Amino acid sequence: MENHVIKAALLGAGTVGSGVYALAGMLADEICKKTGGSLEIKRVMVRDLKKKRDGIPPEILTDNWEEILNDDEIWLVIEVMGGVEPAKTYITQAVLSGKQVVSANKDLLAEHGQELLSLAEERGVDLQFEAAVAGAIPIIRPLKQSLSASLLTEIMGIVNGTTNYILTKMSEAGMSYEEALEEATKLGYAEADPTADVEGYDAARKIAIMASLAYNSTVVFSDVYTEGITKITAEDVRYAEEFGYAIKLVGIAALEGGQIGVRVHPMLIPEQHPLATVRDSFNAVFVHGEANDDAMFMGRGAGKMPTASAVMGDVIIVMRNILHDNCGWNGGVAYKHIPVKPMEETKSRFFLRLKVADRPGVLANIAGVLGNNDVSIAQVVQKPSRGGVAELVVITGAVLERHFNDALMIVKGMSAVREVSGIIRVYG
Repeated sequence: MENHVIKAALLGAGTVGSGVYALAGMLADEICKKTGGSLEIKRVMVRDLKKKRDGIPPEILTDNWEEILNDDEIWLVIEVMGGVEPAKTYITQAVLSGKQVVSANKDLLAEHGQELLSLAEERGVDLQFEAAVAGAIPIIRPLKQSLSASLLTEIMGIVNGTTNYILTKMSEAGMSYEEALEEATKLGYAEADPTADVEGYDAARKIAIMASLAYNSTVVFSDVYTEGITKITAEDVRYAEEFGYAIKLVGIAALEGGQIGVRVHPMLIPEQHPLATVRDSFNAVFVHGEANDDAMFMGRGAGKMPTASAVMGDVIIVMRNILHDNCGWNGGVAYKHIPVKPMEETKSRFFLRLKVADRPGVLANIAGVLGNNDVSIAQVVQKPSRGGVAELVVITGAVLERHFNDALMIVKGMSAVREVSGIIRVYG
């Protein structure tokens, strides 16, 4: 650390990696003032050495991890390559060798975050990962520190910009799902293969990380019930608005009767709720706690520079810890063993859209089936018939998932029911 220079290795030089390298240069003076030292990115690890990396000197590029691992001058590893392997191996080896780590890898942390955090605590090194959830929005550190004195009863977040953009366009421009996805792809909000976004997997990884931190208990990606937005139609959006709701893809983690309920799915959010106003590609996380009451964090949840800013925020903290010999406390290690609640034991309200035969007694029969399975009706609208088929839109009271599913199975088999057109959970 001669002259207080912290040397680092950057793993990955894609969109986020190039942003991190650029921001490190732009903030050189600020980093010195905020930490008391300077940052030198000594090596940048890439898969293809022949590929030109704009703004990164070719002489610092390497494709050899051992060159970084065995370099005692490198004190800090910044991992932005993504994926579970080889990132898990690299981070594990870096921690075991005493190097500090900053990561933006939600895939890895949603599967092995607690394992890596525990290892880092044992070795007395930092493992920071603010950028792994919601890009530039500060939420990881508040969960570990600022909100640690308040028992958090619920975390609810719009944590995927692609799906929020699609649902916004379906609502505000009257687009179909397919039209909105096409526009999102053209604008670069959606990948060529949008599966991870539109099926909810990206959001599920993020809510698993947040649930683990909020409840100090291990929650992994496979624990999260996940449902995407591909079945949402323009008609669903229109009816939701008639009832006073906006449809959003949300991740929810809640403490319910000594268990953690954790899930991702589309949801009707009341227009008065702060999350209902989050538009386009913006993300937001809404937190309720017994002491802090309500708090919401909102901003850019992805993108080159927003994500790079979160990475560099962690880098500044780690540098300060190195220079003040204060590394090793990471927070968020699971010291509790709270079970994850089975989805069928979770309570929800439901929006149910049916096409039914337009004849007397149909609504009464459906209401009877619902009532026999402990499903109460809070609101109902019947639209005029077309060709002898009417549309019935029902919002239920709160009901156990298993009771609703039992009722739905019977409703689907009724001779008067032509089609179950939409099923979406309702907040509240």
